[in-house]
Amino acid sequence: MTLAITSLFSFSVSASDVTVQKINNLNGNTIKGVDISSVISEEKSGVHYFNEEGKQENIFQILKSNGVNYIRVRVWNNPYTESGNGYGGGNSDLAKAILIGKQASKYGMKLLVDFHYSDFWADPSKQKAPKSWQNLSYDQKQKAVYAYTLDSLQKIKQAGIDVGMVQIGNETNNGIAGTSKWPEMAGIFNSGSAAVRKVDKNILVAVHFTDIQKQGNDKWISNQLHDYNVDYDVFATSYYPYWHGSLSNLTQSLSDVSRTYDKKVMVAETSYPYTYQDGDGFRNTISKDSNVVLDYPVSVQGQATALRDVFQAVANVGSTGLGVFYWEPAWVPVGPKSNLESNRLLWEKFGSGWATKSASEFDKDAEGSAGGSSWDNQALFDFKGKALPSLKTFKYIDTGH
Repeated sequence: MTLAITSLFSFSVSASDVTVQKINNLNGNTIKGVDISSVISEEKSGVHYFNEEGKQENIFQILKSNGVNYIRVRVWNNPYTESGNGYGGGNSDLAKAILIGKQASKYGMKLLVDFHYSDFWADPSKQKAPKSWQNLSYDQKQKAVYAYTLDSLQKIKQAGIDVGMVQIGNETNNGIAGTSKWPEMAGIFNSGSAAVRKVDKNILVAVHFTDIQKQGNDKWISNQLHDYNVDYDVFATSYYPYWHGSLSNLTQSLSDVSRTYDKKVMVAETSYPYTYQDGDGFRNTISKDSNVVLDYPVSVQGQATALRDVFQAVANVGSTGLGVFYWEPAWVPVGPKSNLESNRLLWEKFGSGWATKSASEFDKDAEGSAGGSSWDNQALFDFKGKALPSLKTFKYIDTGH
């Protein structure tokens, strides 16, 4: 990798290719997925995407050409204020999910619909119910989850989108839709699952957790799902190499769940930085100051190898290991960090950053997160939207390169 000064951005990446070791036990139907939930807001903010030769191209075509076969998209119920100001994070509502899904289907890729059952980010630290559900009883919330999932999924299917999987919640270790007790969580899971089964029995139902590397987490969570009779097909986990332990532990944990409960398993989110540089003037999640261990070089090659090795870890589970999704590989700067003030205007107007100032009405902690992409140094495109060689990892794992 070489660094060079450019007229627009502080640096660009030049690397002709990457070395990727073939995965010999890869399933022929392996999911090679990406979550590009922010892409509509990115493009509205003026971002363009380019293939590795530097030619501007539809991003879905670029992804398809590089081996991607599945798109994941998050859905928030109502990520807007009463006056219509978006919360950011792509303003990821159902309408955007449909736009993304239609493009995915046009280019022959399946869609994974990731219902957060919230109006903004849902993860282990927060599982806040949507504004319209916050005063509902548990029974009312169950009915709301069913009705919302049913209606949303029907609209997606009516748009001609090839839905292969639906996630009932996002990183739901400690709750879902504002509910944190396991008997009630299980009821919420089953309400969502029942709606999916009603729409199309061939769609896989996934539940999604994280931090399964922590002592006993995988066993405890999968036991709860079993004991409370949750109806699902796929046990999915997030796996970021700098947070979530060893690859061997990932394989072991997923294997235990799959073998014990006869479930399919996958990694729903992963990523790795290719640079420490910041592209847009908004602090990055992983930087030189981050208190994490990075087992791979922070480079395009390091990024490719990290991604390849997560695929290997899932493949090592066996036939029930479905594959991997890379999280937000297209969340690149809307402008260089030298244009910080104009970037802020775009983030606020189109929701192309992590959060807008308006998000604090729903999540008071979001005020400190208002700004741009904290993920631009983990994208699979450079700061100007050009595909990095590491994007080719999705096709190289079949043959080696």
